[in-house]
Amino acid sequence: MPAARLEIPTIPTADVASHNTEKSCYVTAGVNVYDITDFLPDHPGGGDLILEYGGKDVSDILRDTLSHQHSEAAYEILDERFIGHVTTKAIQDSIVEHDHPPDIFPLMPNGAGKEVIKANPTAQADMDGKGIFAETKLKGPEEQDTDLIADYQKHKFIDLNKPMLMQVWRGGFSKEFYLQQVHRPRYYKGGGSAPLFGNFLEPLSLTPYWVVPLIWLPCVMLATWKADTGLPSHVQTAAYWITGFCLWSLVEYGMHRGLFHVDKYLPDNRVGITGHFLLHGIHHYLPMDGYRLVMPPTLFVVLAVPFYKLAQTVFFYDWFAALAVFAGGVFGYVCYDETHYFLHHKQLPFYYRNLKKYHLAHHYGDYENGFGVTSRFWDIVFGTELADEATLKAQAAKAA
Repeated sequence: MPAARLEIPTIPTADVASHNTEKSCYVTAGVNVYDITDFLPDHPGGGDLILEYGGKDVSDILRDTLSHQHSEAAYEILDERFIGHVTTKAIQDSIVEHDHPPDIFPLMPNGAGKEVIKANPTAQADMDGKGIFAETKLKGPEEQDTDLIADYQKHKFIDLNKPMLMQVWRGGFSKEFYLQQVHRPRYYKGGGSAPLFGNFLEPLSLTPYWVVPLIWLPCVMLATWKADTGLPSHVQTAAYWITGFCLWSLVEYGMHRGLFHVDKYLPDNRVGITGHFLLHGIHHYLPMDGYRLVMPPTLFVVLAVPFYKLAQTVFFYDWFAALAVFAGGVFGYVCYDETHYFLHHKQLPFYYRNLKKYHLAHHYGDYENGFGVTSRFWDIVFGTELADEATLKAQAAKAA
């Protein structure tokens, strides 16, 4: 069947680069990723020769007849070990410039997305495996079978035809397996929302982006007005309000890193794994789901209470000052959630294009870094800034 760009996982580049040992060895050809670990002992040139290219692209070496002639059987062996896709800088640049990212990401592109890729020769070369698909019988990306059932049968993780929550709860997944799978993005058919609860609770998990400002901006205005009635001047109100707005950026970073991505410290049991999936894992698993990109109002109420208590604790000397700080912080949250949505789904002005590229790299390059969404400032401060592609390649070469 022709590719329907549904569920083939998109494997982060940092993940691919880290698989460069005899225990686990991945290679890429363009955007395709292959797990060739089991083939290492059987390689005619020896496993060490393959390990030199562990975590790297092998398009050039496959076509280099001077160093090593590869038969059609070699390509068939590679094709049998296809496990997913990886993005490249050229692909990400195409997405950033396009006005509808879901046309392309996660791979594979639909008709409109293919036209965008064709307009970028480098991106098209990456999609074509840098020429090897045209020269051999190796399947190109567009020929990969991507139906829902095949993905579930291959990875034994989640069947997107069925409600996801109980599958995670009853799955018996180890933490290592869960984290590996949940950070390999899938794309649900038609760009819709896969079932989570499968019952009357389902609507509570779906939040259109416009709900956030509709609910919280009136609250911000009311809290700001109330704070202003109790403070000596409008200037003080503005100063406290701006303080709260700026503090939100730190709260945003802290939540994303210390709560949403508490991966390394996640309990290795179904309670911890299911909680992680509900809180943020589902977003990494289906990152282009437009109805699970912003925070449901009920969840934000729960998370807003500690922020309110923090404001009251720090500014204990004046309740009105604390209220102004809280109002500024909630406005910062609204900006964050709307920015997050548009980074995934819209074409943006120049500054936001850089943010978009940065955030996409968090999803498709290295989910263990790049926690800033509205700004990379705190990533720089705390040493979690995403490495650029050149640095990632250097790290992979050093590790090899």
